[in-house]
Amino acid sequence: MLWFPVDRASTISLTVQVYDQLRKRILQKELREGERLLSSRELASSIGVSRNIVMEVYDRLVSEGYLEVRPQSGTYVAVGSHFPSAAVEEWSQYTLPPADGGKKLAEGKIDFRAAHPAADYFPRAIWGRLAKEVCMHTPERAFGYASPEGTPELRGMLARYLQLARGVRCHPDQIVITSGATQALHLITDLLSKDKAARIAVEDPVTDEMRTIFTYAGAALTPVPVDDKGMRPEELPVNERPDFIFVIPSHQFPLGGTLPIQRRIQLIEYARRMNCFIVEDDYDSEFTYEGAPVHSLQGLDPERVIYVGTFSKILSPALRIGYAVLPVQYVEAYRRLKWFADRHTSTLEQLVLARFMEDGCFDRHIRRMRKIYRKRRETLVSSLRQRLPQARILGESAGMHLVVEIPGVRFTPSMMRRIGEEGVLVYAVEDYAIVKGRHINRIVMGYGALAPEAIQEGVARLAKALGDGTKSGN
Repeated sequence: MLWFPVDRASTISLTVQVYDQLRKRILQKELREGERLLSSRELASSIGVSRNIVMEVYDRLVSEGYLEVRPQSGTYVAVGSHFPSAAVEEWSQYTLPPADGGKKLAEGKIDFRAAHPAADYFPRAIWGRLAKEVCMHTPERAFGYASPEGTPELRGMLARYLQLARGVRCHPDQIVITSGATQALHLITDLLSKDKAARIAVEDPVTDEMRTIFTYAGAALTPVPVDDKGMRPEELPVNERPDFIFVIPSHQFPLGGTLPIQRRIQLIEYARRMNCFIVEDDYDSEFTYEGAPVHSLQGLDPERVIYVGTFSKILSPALRIGYAVLPVQYVEAYRRLKWFADRHTSTLEQLVLARFMEDGCFDRHIRRMRKIYRKRRETLVSSLRQRLPQARILGESAGMHLVVEIPGVRFTPSMMRRIGEEGVLVYAVEDYAIVKGRHINRIVMGYGALAPEAIQEGVARLAKALGDGTKSGN
């Protein structure tokens, strides 16, 4: 007699449980093709459920082709309903890779990860009020499909802001709103590859995210060395033309240098001579603590430079709003790529952001966060000088991270594990390098997402780990 258990305490309904049990037995040949099943009344009595449940399950299995009803005979397993057992093994046999790539942090560790903004200072009340107003009062057209380049409201506000704050020269129609800078850079790689694998001259070291975006698109990377003033243009390739040069001129990641005007001019002259483009990533230039921010590279040559920005570092990564400013001749092709990628970025989020900028909230938020990050930077610098006086600090004048160079210490994998065991996470510059061996005594320390107290405690733990490590000879 056919029998299987049902769990009345489960959140899964009895109907679904019975259906899953019968379907599994058919697929795995426990119930053979052509075999007659118990009547609905008999099966309900056998497993202890109501007859209506069994009748509903039989009807569903018949409609899906697993069972067939033979008039005046009964219900039978249909021919062709078996499946190789390997294809229906339980999911529990498989271990899926963790969604975070295996980097989930242990509780209690102080994480100096760079480029993470202070989520506790996101302007929730203002954003929530504006979101409600936009949702209640925006025209109905905003709830339908939109153009791939983004809303005119946000592009108009953005063009004005970029001109005033960053010296970017563009018309709103040259801006395409993307789902973060990640998508903007991926689409640029597609745009400039011209149906072949792109050749990209890229800063070295550079954020691993950028390298992944380019290599995922099949690009070949040519590393260009970086020093404390940014990319060294004299090291650019002369025997082969790159499709574009990727550069972070206003606050290089990870070394933190700002590209001086002489190198900017050299870079543009090289691009003109080689007939290639420059892709300028300007991800956190708003947070400059000594003097005014240096104007964009794009402002020097709008026809040769593609400018990329994001609101992830200024406001929140959760918004997923970035943008690209393109030379006029490439705008239409880029819009098509954006359409095929995801049609368009969330219209409602764009409208809320446009209102946030129009009402002056954006400028006030930047001024507020600049003060907060300056205080956190000062806390980190003073803690390092107190606990690790031998350390040299690079890139402290801007952004949300700095680089610490410690003579005599090699940040090898074993050393990084030792530091992690003390409950603090820092990041070796070597992990961001294409050419290895040049930055073995340097680490990246981000401070944007850490309160001053956590920064002080984190540096104390780091000093302890390094003290123990040097004593043991690592």
